[in-house]
Amino acid sequence: MSRSDDVLKIHRLVHAGGSAALLEWLASHLGGWVGVVDAAAEHGPAPEAAVRGAAELAARGVRSAVLHGADRATLLFALDGRRALAAVLEQPHHPDAPALLADAAVLLDLALRTEAAGRREERVRRAEAQVREAVLHLLMNGQLSTAHQISATLGSELPDPMRMYVVECPTGRRGEVMRICRELTGGRAWIVRCPVYLRHLIVLAPPDPAAVSATGDPLAEALVAAAPDCAVGVSAEAGLSEAPAAYTQAFHALAVARASGDGHARFGPGPELALAAYEAGVRWAEALLAPLHAHAPRRPQDPGGQELRATAHAWLNFTSHATRLLKIHRNTLAARLRLIEALLGLNLARLADQAALSLALRLTSENGAGAGPGAGAGAGTGDASGAAPALDDVLRDPRLTEWARTHLSALTGPDAPAEARATVRAWLAHDAQLLPAAAALGVSVPGARKRLTRIEALLERSLLQSPSARHDLWLAHRAEELAE
Repeated sequence: MSRSDDVLKIHRLVHAGGSAALLEWLASHLGGWVGVVDAAAEHGPAPEAAVRGAAELAARGVRSAVLHGADRATLLFALDGRRALAAVLEQPHHPDAPALLADAAVLLDLALRTEAAGRREERVRRAEAQVREAVLHLLMNGQLSTAHQISATLGSELPDPMRMYVVECPTGRRGEVMRICRELTGGRAWIVRCPVYLRHLIVLAPPDPAAVSATGDPLAEALVAAAPDCAVGVSAEAGLSEAPAAYTQAFHALAVARASGDGHARFGPGPELALAAYEAGVRWAEALLAPLHAHAPRRPQDPGGQELRATAHAWLNFTSHATRLLKIHRNTLAARLRLIEALLGLNLARLADQAALSLALRLTSENGAGAGPGAGAGAGTGDASGAAPALDDVLRDPRLTEWARTHLSALTGPDAPAEARATVRAWLAHDAQLLPAAAALGVSVPGARKRLTRIEALLERSLLQSPSARHDLWLAHRAEELAE
């Protein structure tokens, strides 16, 4: 093979397989050890002669050298200030070896620099993704000022007001869909890979009221048109302070979008539970969560009240997947949940206690004060003695009764299957567990799942996948029972 053929082969190897492919071919072609040696490395996989030669090469400031041994020769070619291409070959070695290694060193140096730049770019990309995820965590926990400060370091502003989009797409296409979304929004959207669901992207985009119809959304329509294998759920317009509610809305809309022929859906209109329950329920919520907010850890590594609150919120929304969101082990999650149960006197295996905790978290802020409109001194209601009401007292409020009837009206509407109300009641009565609910209904588990999937479309809420509307459904049924 001529030298020109060798040079062409080297080009092809570098282009197709990078530095590793080139070094492997050189070793095979020359019949010896070939590798990159760092002059500063005292130990490594390289032969001692190659390490010693690289150090000598760097010390003398020369570009190439040959070290002769009893039965081997070490050929060295400088790559940069500290590394060298080295080949340890038996004597006599191939006569064209010096020229071949010299040609390879030029392209190998470029390949190594390109690979190093690629690794740096990947680290930057991962760091940016982690920062974006951290900002999302801050928004979900109501820490808006810190979220703004961190987002500013990336040169991006968080849109306020905004619409939140949950985009479901094949895992391997998330990067492509992110690029499409950036192009469609002119780079104005805040896009985060969902830390819980590997197929989801979370998008915060500035709303365009002039372009949004009663049911449609131009960004969602454009995303589905560009990526037909995706589904998109869209929240109502909201401020950044309402990010947790907006995410829940978009997630519920995604459940509708999956069954929709359009592939996208906006959150259906309807009264918000937190708004309906705030005045009647804020004092109850503050009293329920007071032990949690007052909790002080005994050891520095133990979770405090704020961390336990975030854990409760994550678990109620994502159940066992909360470990991905919180970046903790499942045993740590279980221990925290046991502590929350002990502090609050709840049994979180029961749907009733889950629903109570979910409502209380929505009605209060991290410091234990009311989080809704009119929060502050004197907010809320209670009896003349100042004692906080019980949950049933809250649910008896006429505003909650009206909310419950509106929330459940779709289960008895003209489009509802005859068994819709009975299916939901059985599912709730068995703590939203499919197996005992199916047994109570006298149907198979797949049959019960199909019923609930149809009910998801009726309610325009996710039931089977978290964040689920099961807590709101339980509260609505309880309020309706108390009214009756």
